Amino acid sequence: MKVTVIGSGYVGLVSGACLAEMGNDVVCMDVDERKIALLKDGKIPIHEPGLQEMVMRNVIAGRLHFTTDVAASVQHGTLQFIGVGTPPDEDGSADMSYVLAAARSIGRHMTDYKVIVDKSTVPVGTGDRVEAAVREELAARGVEVGFAVISNPEFLKEGAAVEDFMRPDRVIIGGDDDERAVLLMRALYSPFTRNRERMLIMDRRSAEFTKYAANAMLATRISFMNELALLAERVGADIERVRIGIGSDPRIGTQFLYAGTGYGGSCFPKDVKALLYTGQASGMALQVLGAVEAANERQKMVLVDKVVKRFGEDLTGRQFAVWGLAFKPDTDDMREAPSRVIVQELLRRGADIKAYDPVAMTEARRVFGTQPGLGYVEQQAQALQGSDALLVVTEWRQFKSPDFEQIRKTLKLPVIFDGRNLYDPVLLASMGLEYHAIGRGSAAPPA
Repeated sequence: MKVTVIGSGYVGLVSGACLAEMGNDVVCMDVDERKIALLKDGKIPIHEPGLQEMVMRNVIAGRLHFTTDVAASVQHGTLQFIGVGTPPDEDGSADMSYVLAAARSIGRHMTDYKVIVDKSTVPVGTGDRVEAAVREELAARGVEVGFAVISNPEFLKEGAAVEDFMRPDRVIIGGDDDERAVLLMRALYSPFTRNRERMLIMDRRSAEFTKYAANAMLATRISFMNELALLAERVGADIERVRIGIGSDPRIGTQFLYAGTGYGGSCFPKDVKALLYTGQASGMALQVLGAVEAANERQKMVLVDKVVKRFGEDLTGRQFAVWGLAFKPDTDDMREAPSRVIVQELLRRGADIKAYDPVAMTEARRVFGTQPGLGYVEQQAQALQGSDALLVVTEWRQFKSPDFEQIRKTLKLPVIFDGRNLYDPVLLASMGLEYHAIGRGSAAPPA
């Protein structure tokens, strides 16, 4: 099938590459000339495991193309995917200007039947606004052309997006009143769902709402566990044992029950804010979700609070090693990352920082800029040198089983602040390390 993807960022590029992988003829369009030049040169602007190889493979095979030509891209695909960004406005609402601009571009150039697919995460009712924008453009041209607007939300986890698209746990198609459009969408996704039916057909507004509801539920689980972790420390319980205990209940399950330094990234913070705004605009305060957001903001300070409790409010003359800057492993994304709060708060208190992340160093330099006291190292062990303590902020695999003896010998003080509960407190205490985790209290070596 001929497919156009408008927007070559995270969602658009992954979607375009995966659709091309199944044999479709895909054009990815973006108005960012620098980004398109980069893609044509065989480079991708994001870190996502397996994506670069897939992009190159399909470019070489002639199934994946990149362009800034809006008219040509609209002419190309019967299916027009909108995969542009929906960043939050100051009031928390989703900025729909890019989505509506894409819709108007389609209406301005289409000459035959199109299925316009909202792949971006959009508020309920966006499909109606997209449909109206296309009709306005067609009317301005005096052209009558049939089209349909479908909601097809993405459920891609950063760091596993290619796998998620190729082997989806569900494909949601919102637009059950248009049989022709649904038939085309079924045909497009049938290679991804052959071994088990995963396609859910529903009305457009329910499909739009489903994406926000899913992310809100996952964010709620994280904040719930983080709040319980704070209470566990006060009452002398171990949140890791509690997690295993409740996760064994099949009604609860084990996913997203890990206490830590709070959620971040491009989805959960933005989508929680957008859903809160939708509730407010509809005259309904979403009290649970408001508490989820507040708990998450508080959680980003927990590791800093532990450092201050151990070393004092004034950290002048102290140096800390920070392992992990991306908001999660297998990505270089630092949007709303807890590390941003942690690093800035430590610097504000006078500390020096040596930071390391396996892939997010370039993004970190862009985000933090040049600041006194903030330095970067090329190897995780280098961050330990001259540091008073180690802070583990992101749960990269290479941090899960480090050389604890080297850590103890290299740090000025044998102290670890673990923001992801990666280590065994008893083991670390036996190795002469003072250990501060989340919801597990503190463990010190025997006197």
